[in-house]
Amino acid sequence: DIMEGMAELYHLVGVGGVGMRALAQALLDQGFAVSGSDRQRDLELPAREIALFAQDGSGVSTGCAGVIVSTAIEADNPDLLAARRLGIPVIHRATALAELVASRYELVAVAGTAGKSSVTALLGWILAESGADPCVVNGAGVVGWEDGGNRIASVRRSNGTILPGHAKPLMVAEVDESDRSLTAFRPTHAIITNASADHFDLDETEHLFDTFRAAISGICIDTRHAPLQPQNIRPEAWGATFDWRGQNYRLPLPGAHNIANALAAIEMALRLGIPPKNIASALQTFQGIERRLQRCGTCSGALVIDDYAHNTAKLAAALDTLQTLAPRGLTALWRPHGYAPLRKMKAPLATLFAQRLRPQDLLVLLPVYDAGGTADRTVNSQDLIDLLPPGLATLVPDIPAAETLLRARAPYCDLIAILGARDPQLPYLARKLAREV
Repeated sequence: DIMEGMAELYHLVGVGGVGMRALAQALLDQGFAVSGSDRQRDLELPAREIALFAQDGSGVSTGCAGVIVSTAIEADNPDLLAARRLGIPVIHRATALAELVASRYELVAVAGTAGKSSVTALLGWILAESGADPCVVNGAGVVGWEDGGNRIASVRRSNGTILPGHAKPLMVAEVDESDRSLTAFRPTHAIITNASADHFDLDETEHLFDTFRAAISGICIDTRHAPLQPQNIRPEAWGATFDWRGQNYRLPLPGAHNIANALAAIEMALRLGIPPKNIASALQTFQGIERRLQRCGTCSGALVIDDYAHNTAKLAAALDTLQTLAPRGLTALWRPHGYAPLRKMKAPLATLFAQRLRPQDLLVLLPVYDAGGTADRTVNSQDLIDLLPPGLATLVPDIPAAETLLRARAPYCDLIAILGARDPQLPYLARKLAREV
């Protein structure tokens, strides 16, 4: 077991990334010491116990039990080179998390092209509020788990409660198909939300999830081709009520996609043994997820929403939901999160925006987020605009220009949406527009 060695210090390369932040908090919760490095020099992490270094190899020492990396870390990274020079094991993030879980928890893994962070958060919240005391490791922060800014909110610590009928404490974890790292895990139970062409074509994506499903020995809720169908859906201003298996539920999140997410979490909780009334009570106290249709406040009367949407399925779900709240129009700022994804998705994105955006809406595009490295930069945001009908979208050069344009449009639209992944300035801009920072 690579996580049970004599040394207790692990160094995480790119510790500012959402997945690495979560792993860092999970390691701290299990009693390990954690250091990390990140290209973002002024990075601040809520977990103060993480020792931060420049990404120049200085954080890697002979005292490290392992250097943990994600798929995004390139082969010539100085920390990686230092680890190899010192003979320190290099461990993929998913492998480290899988090893951490293996002997300690009964794992419920949440997979799928879209919705997995929301389902993980919803299921974790339901189990926690129902007394099941799960460990949760998610790809997005859960509002209420940040402990006044002292914790990374995508992780919930368990005290080790074991439910009747279970041999170990429960753990709920989001697992990722984008780099096939979900195959590192050996979950007892699983939820598979859906499958669409994103990182791979559809056939390859489906095959990956089929292989993942075949290894599940316990409960598997797979809604890819058989969506759960609730009864008596009644939309509310910011959410909905619906019936499922004879119980009424109130969900304080908008959008049909969130009803689907909640149903998957509810069904898993039921089958793990949580009473329906407990689930209903827990669900209605759910406060939301960071950067998942997160309300930040208002700007000149326009509601400001921050969302992680970065592929066609997620952008479609966000736009469909937000347009119902914006009859006068919405202004959506989006930044493509990488050159390769934009190159792959350019045509479907153009179709999506052309079909979904109304005359009263405006799409504002930023240049592609550039994380450095050896990316092929022969595609850009203007290439996408060139595929759209005139007047539907406009390009701004940077975040300050985007802020100026959004503030100018705010009095004339109902909603401003800040959309996109990876760029830490996006959520900051949303809060700044809403005067929170």
